[in-house]
Amino acid sequence: MPDPATAPDAPPAAQPTTVHRLTLGDILREHRRSRPRTTAAVDGRVRLTYPQLDDRVDRLAAALPSAGAAAGSRVLYIGRTSVRFQEILLAAARIGAIAVPANWRQSTDELAFVLHDLSPAVVLWQPEPAADELASARAAANAPERWIRCDGASNAHPDADAYTAFLHSGRGAAPEPPVTGADPVIGLYTAAFDGRPNCALLSHDALLANSAALLRMRAVGTGFTFLNSGPLFHVGTLMFHLATFYAGGTNVYMPDFDPAEAARLIEAERVDHMFGFGPMLDAIVAANTDENGHPRHDLSSLRFTRHSPAWDAQITVGTDPWNASGMGGYGQTEVGGMLTYLALGMGGAGSAGRPSPMAQVRILGPGGEELPVGATGEIVARGPGIFSGYFNRPALNARKMADGWYHTGDLGRREDDGTITFIGPCARMIKSGNENIYPAEVERALTSHPDVAEAAVIGVPDPAWGQSVTAVVRRAPGSALTADQVIAHVRAAIASYKKPRRVVFVDEELPRAGHGHDYAALDAAYGGGGYPGEAGTG
Repeated sequence: MPDPATAPDAPPAAQPTTVHRLTLGDILREHRRSRPRTTAAVDGRVRLTYPQLDDRVDRLAAALPSAGAAAGSRVLYIGRTSVRFQEILLAAARIGAIAVPANWRQSTDELAFVLHDLSPAVVLWQPEPAADELASARAAANAPERWIRCDGASNAHPDADAYTAFLHSGRGAAPEPPVTGADPVIGLYTAAFDGRPNCALLSHDALLANSAALLRMRAVGTGFTFLNSGPLFHVGTLMFHLATFYAGGTNVYMPDFDPAEAARLIEAERVDHMFGFGPMLDAIVAANTDENGHPRHDLSSLRFTRHSPAWDAQITVGTDPWNASGMGGYGQTEVGGMLTYLALGMGGAGSAGRPSPMAQVRILGPGGEELPVGATGEIVARGPGIFSGYFNRPALNARKMADGWYHTGDLGRREDDGTITFIGPCARMIKSGNENIYPAEVERALTSHPDVAEAAVIGVPDPAWGQSVTAVVRRAPGSALTADQVIAHVRAAIASYKKPRRVVFVDEELPRAGHGHDYAALDAAYGGGGYPGEAGTG
């Protein structure tokens, strides 16, 4: 009897690759063909066209396996905003590895935790400004991975650092493994609700789906240029970085935010969009205004949302849906940026707009039932833009992905016009500037001090930053601990921006609600408020 697989009318045998594949590495290769003269990246003295970027990525992809990187392994980057990370991400994409940009502002303890947790094959690092913290974290972790010094392109000769030498050690294109769009390609640490963060893994498919939605919202066209003026470990910068890359635009890099340099780059590179929020925009206006009240640089290429009369006068106020709506909606790192867009709900009842065209959203009650319009419950979602789960957190992933939906841990409400209102985290979160600060993480640092018997953290409204951190502390018996000592201790334990700005000492035990602190009572007693989702806080 003939083998059905070899019969004349048998369907073709399954192939190891698929015609439906589209990865970040594929996008770069297509840009090489389609945009041979387009500038892909500007980083100080480094300017790369798409073919030049593709050549460098090929070399790095060929070099990484010699350092131990392979499909599924993690490649950790600890450094400033730079084209270096774009190269690392795209090279990881080529070999099926996962690129992880770490927050370089973390303490020694936090960085050591990341090294232990992630077990990276390779660490690419910059020595400034955290050389001591990195050295201590490396010693504490006793990690065997290879470390490669990776000076920023904007402050080093292009061929002077070990990273460039390592890149040039790669010979020719690396053999292409069977990478698929469903494979994770980037990891971002987030959600320190229990005192330690988790690494959220996002696939090629998720990144491209979210980029496609953002391109529509921002009406990105030919020649779009984005100023990477925020950190690339922050999804707010990364989502526009990736959308710009997807569209074949130009990414311009700043190692750190500098308002005068931002103004110069906006004019010099004819920047269309940037990462920025209130205090950053005010700083640019101040730096760009001379003693006679005139602009030093022409910022008219920048199409951004309204902010202040002085800001609006120097830029071009954007009429695209993203800018016209005031930017934003509701999002998380785990959804690749935005889950809902204000641009899809302008004039609607809900404060967060409507869901992305790449997502489905429901509001669930405590028993998993879908709630009626107007009822508050947990926001859950599914769609191609949702993350793949947290690295090495099987139990957490099972809870978060229960019943085929991603459970965000955030509260929301569906309004009668179909729009969504974001209420706030099921677990509390403080928003200071553009940073999320989780009380559990700060409290963990506070209670590690031997003279702290008990501590709780609340957010207090701040006119410049939205909220600032206040610590309510009960000292150990006989302790003379001061507020300055408390703040210094926290600053040494975790990133400086998470430290309390104010410390209140109390003699009695802190109020409790069930197993945790009674935060409502603490807010009432010490001026807390302004949490994300509260009336008047967006």
